[in-house]
Amino acid sequence: MIPGINPKQMQAVMKQMGINQTEISSSRVIIEKEDGGKIVINNPSVVKIKMQGQESFQISGDVSEEEGEKFSEEDVKTVMEKTGASKKEAEKALEETGDLADAIMKLS
Repeated sequence: MIPGINPKQMQAVMKQMGINQTEISSSRVIIEKEDGGKIVINNPSVVKIKMQGQESFQISGDVSEEEGEKFSEEDVKTVMEKTGASKKEAEKALEETGDLADAIMKLS
C-alpha cells in the first residue's frame, strides 16, 4: 500500500479507476504445470482483481513444489508394445534410464 493512505481510501480510489478486488476464501491452491509438476500453495490469501474487463488473481501463502512424472503413459505403452514387457517392467526401465529409446534398448 501507499504510505499515508488508509485502506478504505485506497479502495475508493481503485473503484473510481474501475478496479474491483474480491477476496476469495480458500484452503489450498494448486497450479498444474505443463511438465506434470505442481505448485501447491497452502494457507493462501487469494484476491481476484477485475480491471478493464480482465480478471487476474493475486495469491500468496506457503508454497511448495511437487515434481511431475518424468515420462507419460504413452511412453509406457510404447515400451510395452516394442518390448513385450509388463507395465511394471516398462515403468522401471523408464525410471532407470530416463529415456524412451534407452528403456526399449534395455528391455530388448
